[in-house]
Amino acid sequence: MVLFECPKSYITAESECLTEEYLVRRRLGGLQFSELTARQAEAFLILEKALLTEMKNGQQDRRAVAR
Repeated sequence: MVLFECPKSYITAESECLTEEYLVRRRLGGLQFSELTARQAEAFLILEKALLTEMKNGQQDRRAVAR
């Protein structure tokens, strides 16, 4: 197997656009998956899972600091 670019993940313009759209829709309370394309729905589910994980880990980190 040969790689011709760094295996690090990077943010494309499309990824940035989907992230911004997700945040706007979430803030306005408009995450209605029936109105999304398959690509948007998949991205929004990934972002929602990442956000919940981050929130959960952040709460755990705060408890560890308070000890």
